[in-house]
Amino acid sequence: MFALHPHPPCVHIRHSCALGYSPAMLPRPLPLLAAALIAAIATTACAQTTASTPAQPAARPPLLRAPPAPAVDAQLPRVRAALDAAERPGFDAGQYADIARHPLYGWVEYAALRRNIDSVDNGQAQDFLARRGNEASGEAFREIWLAATARREDWNAFLAAWTGKNRSGKDRGAQLRCAELNARQALGRMDAQWTKDAQAIWRSSGKSLPDACDAPFAVLAAQGGLTPDLRWERIDAAAAEWQPAVMRAAARGLPADQLAQANDYAAFLDNVNERALTWPKTERSRKIASYGLAKLAKAQPASAEAQLPKYSNALNFSDEDRGRVLYQTALWSVASYDAESARRLNAVPEVAFDERLHEWRAREAMARSDWNAALAAIRKMGAKQRGESRWEYFEARLSERAGDKATANRLYRESAKNADFHGFLSADRLGAPYTLCPSQPADAPAARAQVARDPALIRAMGLFQIERAPWAIREWDDALTRFDDTQRRLAIEIAQGYNWFDRAVFSLNKTPQEQRLYYLRFPLHHGETIRRESLKNGLDPAWVAAEIRAESIFNPTARSGANAMGLMQVLPGTGAQVAKSLGLPWGGATSLYDSDTNIVLGTAYLRQLLDKYGGQPYFAMAGYNAGPAPLNRWQSQRPGMEPDFWIETISYKETREYVARVLAFSVLYDWRMNGDALNVSDRLRGVTDAKRKSFVCPAAAAATSAPLPAETE
Repeated sequence: MFALHPHPPCVHIRHSCALGYSPAMLPRPLPLLAAALIAAIATTACAQTTASTPAQPAARPPLLRAPPAPAVDAQLPRVRAALDAAERPGFDAGQYADIARHPLYGWVEYAALRRNIDSVDNGQAQDFLARRGNEASGEAFREIWLAATARREDWNAFLAAWTGKNRSGKDRGAQLRCAELNARQALGRMDAQWTKDAQAIWRSSGKSLPDACDAPFAVLAAQGGLTPDLRWERIDAAAAEWQPAVMRAAARGLPADQLAQANDYAAFLDNVNERALTWPKTERSRKIASYGLAKLAKAQPASAEAQLPKYSNALNFSDEDRGRVLYQTALWSVASYDAESARRLNAVPEVAFDERLHEWRAREAMARSDWNAALAAIRKMGAKQRGESRWEYFEARLSERAGDKATANRLYRESAKNADFHGFLSADRLGAPYTLCPSQPADAPAARAQVARDPALIRAMGLFQIERAPWAIREWDDALTRFDDTQRRLAIEIAQGYNWFDRAVFSLNKTPQEQRLYYLRFPLHHGETIRRESLKNGLDPAWVAAEIRAESIFNPTARSGANAMGLMQVLPGTGAQVAKSLGLPWGGATSLYDSDTNIVLGTAYLRQLLDKYGGQPYFAMAGYNAGPAPLNRWQSQRPGMEPDFWIETISYKETREYVARVLAFSVLYDWRMNGDALNVSDRLRGVTDAKRKSFVCPAAAAATSAPLPAETE
């Protein structure tokens, strides 16, 4: 089985003048990284195309330009060796004097300082920060140095290194912010601003704060800076977060009668009890009682529902209070398609519905094949949600079932403007070509060379090549703080030349037009292996490429929390089983980091799943992501349901979106590889010999591209 982990939707890409593939990541003997990178950008020559002209066929993918040739530094193996040595005892910097001026040497120094952080003296630290403080390595050191000086309560050293924000502009975390309060207090620098800062941290969260905050809060309380009102403010915030322990901690210091009431409030969140029936009939009592019942509803929807009336009557719940409980009761019923789901959904006041519950109401009705109820649920959504391609498609499908062909066609046309799963399904219903408006801006070599000269970007590329990805990401993020949208895109192109494909996933979500950068968002690498193994296993190569894009974004060293490994995220146990079934030698788990091995085993496993589930790719995709047990449950719950409705009613959000995403990616990779595509409606059923689709770019679609969803690393 394969990993259960979220996979980012749309992403980056590498490009090619023909359908080529970029060189290997590891360094080859070339000049120094900085000079080579700039030279490669300045001299790259490749035919460029602009965005598709309105009403014209979408540009054929083989015309996509190649990424800049990767610049490789002959000294990188030496830097790698220095970093490895710096992380072990006995490091002698003198042995690596030959690379002391290398762009990555700051990270060698950082690695040595980090290993001995508790014995680094102030002089060493200040020297490093003076030289490297404006670089990502300096910022990384500052963070661990602040933590180390706080542990040993060297407050002068702490404040000498303190900056309120990191290089990306984000505030320091609560742990360091509270340490800074301790430093100012210990050095006699307490003033009105100290009090305001401490109170701001107190107010900042309803969840538990780090132990470092205990001391400044104690001082604040002793000075009278934690008034009963401030304590109740934190108690209320903690109740909303279902945090009874935080409520009790915040209540200490309240007058005796208020303390008793606060502790009783906290006890109710721990365990719903009838003492609440005698609470004072205040807004706070009503809210906290509703929070406690809502918390209960997550684990025991029936119990929360049964007990709601007596607390509601005793405390005069408002509609908002009742809605808070009924919302959770419905949500945690419908998430497993409980038999009471529909009734509990209908009991939730409309004012308590949000987008999440609106979609579950529609999905629950679909799961019961109550098409009228599903259509009504969609029509109760807000305009923004109802206008998403997913819900336009399903409103059209359900309207069509109800005999309203005119409405259905209007909605299909709207949905079909989107280059996503439901947009493609809508185009299929209309018998129309797929909408795709690829954009490929033409940039002056000077602009590309300027981006390539950025020192942080140079360091990011070098670190990525020597497999120091977390540090490379730090440098990347630092570079992006100085880049405008065009420079950011050019940086992504440069990264793709090094096979660093996920930068587009996490960095191309700033403007709507970036949705159209398919040459970046959909990389194609290891193409020969993909085609060979797909042919061997009777699979569509576009599907295999889509699986790799969804699973690892073409990162051969990807590893999930569930220990799924490599391009197709194969679990070692699965890899061993598949290798045995193929009569191949099993090289152990680490062999899954070899791209060819991973694709051989991953495609064979896909074939096994496809055979197991009746040749239906959408079942195989769901099984690939969630495993056999959930898939068998979903199949038994909704046998014979049409594929589009079956996919939408998968109860796991990750798997539901994964299947839709892989199907959409398959269409886009088909376009990349062939210039046209198999209908997604045929593809999901395993029909491979049907008429293929062309792609067009209507003027309206080019002008109204939707923005990418935000991604996190």
